[in-house]
Amino acid sequence: MRVFFIGFGQAGGKIVDMFIEQDKKAPVRSFRGIAVNTARTDLMGLDNIDLRDRILIGQTVVKGHGVGTDNVTGAKITADEIDSIINTVDTRGTHDIDAFVVVAGLGGGTGSGGSPVLCRHLKRIYREPVYALGILPAPEEGRLYSYNAARSLSTLVNEADNTFIFDNSAWKNEGESVRSAYERLNDEIVRRFGVLFRAGEVGKTGVGEMVVDSSEVINTLRGGGVTSVGYAISEKVTKSVKQKKGLLGGLSLKKKETSEEVLTGEDKSAKVIGLVRRAMLGRLTLPCDYTTAERALVLIAGPPDEMDRKGVEKSKSWVEENIAGVEVRGGDYPLESSKIAAVVVLATIGDAPRIRELLEIAKETKEDVIKSKERRVTMFDDEEIDPLFE
Repeated sequence: MRVFFIGFGQAGGKIVDMFIEQDKKAPVRSFRGIAVNTARTDLMGLDNIDLRDRILIGQTVVKGHGVGTDNVTGAKITADEIDSIINTVDTRGTHDIDAFVVVAGLGGGTGSGGSPVLCRHLKRIYREPVYALGILPAPEEGRLYSYNAARSLSTLVNEADNTFIFDNSAWKNEGESVRSAYERLNDEIVRRFGVLFRAGEVGKTGVGEMVVDSSEVINTLRGGGVTSVGYAISEKVTKSVKQKKGLLGGLSLKKKETSEEVLTGEDKSAKVIGLVRRAMLGRLTLPCDYTTAERALVLIAGPPDEMDRKGVEKSKSWVEENIAGVEVRGGDYPLESSKIAAVVVLATIGDAPRIRELLEIAKETKEDVIKSKERRVTMFDDEEIDPLFE
């Protein structure tokens, strides 16, 4: 799947920078990306996106210093300068891409405000689907960030063809520094979505038996709304070495090998099913009620010899039994790797407690802001003293 990434704001730019770094190491180049920001320092901190693909907007308004967590200003600046962003997208080429993915942190100002505006214009101009990957702030980051995220998300789900959500609060670890925490979270995002978006490409190990190509992913995501992604990875796969003995020993060994192969086949199948269960029941990018998902996609990636067809089919059936809809697509993605990974996409989720909590915080914050304006008083409200001038 050929993806055009657009990193909006600080968080979005860093994540797209990591996607491009991953793509440079891959045998087949599948990603291209640009970064958009109102803060010059954030753009200068990127390592893998070309300088010509880093777009600074809003210079006449904020002088390259960012919008200061004001996503209304972020949206206005993006709308005013949308032509320069679209021109850069056109210059990089869009004739061979399968989808756009706009990546942004939803709690800040630039990405939170600008990403819905950009999604609207991309959908108007291009035929390819436009997806958003939004990062939710943790509640501890403050009510302003939660309020921004709620406003941005409620707009984004109507402008993008589908919205992937990554919830920072579900992935935090105690005692971590801010820098190491964000690096780890960004790495988790890139690992999951890197495997998903690369599925179907032809590498050194050939094409999968049950190929998951771009149309499978697009059809899974076509219902809109919010999507969560699960991921699980196995321990290193160890291959048993068969030793030849004498003639008699060889005859007895042949029977033993046959029985071992039968057991190994069942073992491979069980391993695949176990991985898919872990991916879906474990830590999702957005904790949610998976039984409310309308569609799902199951992807198994790893060494071709270890991916069992029966296991893939059984795991698809298990997912189908546990979601609201009946559309479950799936397949394998052969890789040169010592591990097996399972990715489960739960598309168009009906219920996610974290989003309900976020919307509730936003409502309370709005009410508190109105109340505080009504009761605002200052030390200089005394009307007995005349001002120098009106």
